[in-house]
Amino acid sequence: MHIGIILDGNGRWASDKGLPRSIGHKRGAENLETILFECKRLNVLTVTLYAFSTENWNRPIYEVKALMSLFKYYLNKKFTSLHEENVRVTIIGEVSPFPKIIKKYIKNIENLTESNDGIQLNLAMNYGGRDEIVRATKKISQHVLDGSLELDNIDELLFSKFLDTGQQSYPDLIIRTAGEMRLSNFLLWQAAYSELYFSNKAWPDFTRQDLREAIEIYTNRSRKFGRVTHVKKKPSNF
Repeated sequence: MHIGIILDGNGRWASDKGLPRSIGHKRGAENLETILFECKRLNVLTVTLYAFSTENWNRPIYEVKALMSLFKYYLNKKFTSLHEENVRVTIIGEVSPFPKIIKKYIKNIENLTESNDGIQLNLAMNYGGRDEIVRATKKISQHVLDGSLELDNIDELLFSKFLDTGQQSYPDLIIRTAGEMRLSNFLLWQAAYSELYFSNKAWPDFTRQDLREAIEIYTNRSRKFGRVTHVKKKPSNF
């Protein structure tokens, strides 16, 4: 099972409590660990987390700086412990705009965990679904221009291999917190047939029980593909 999560509501959670928005992002990062390990316990195979969108650069400069500090801390200190849990970490998105030190930590964590065969964790950083599709199109176009790819050989399967997620499975379920009911440019290609679950809770308040309830609702849904009803199986150990 592949679950995508849009971690929404961190800043609002803090503002509602009269706290700096940076505290909300810190609390959200702490909750990320809790939910990730619950996913691992439930034998979820892949988790994709929307950590920083291409639009997030437009936030107030002090908030962006606070997020960069969190990324540095987690990528360098906290996420290295994921290696001991056999987690494989992949960063999706265009990382070139990040500070040099963050790009170094990204490379380090990906290299450290690349041989792990446990849960796959995708961190979407400076990620946007439209941007991903444009970048994939440019890569394919370059192959056509240099003669290594025939135009007639381009199909959906080939196109998907040029996306940031490569040959990974598409998300079965996408969860968004904080009451917003939209994808906000998250995994636009990959989520074409994903089930969607929206929670009114801000991300820092989203619990392991909330995760289990989201999966339970997902597994109890039935869908029709070309008039054929498909009933999903529950993850093992759920």
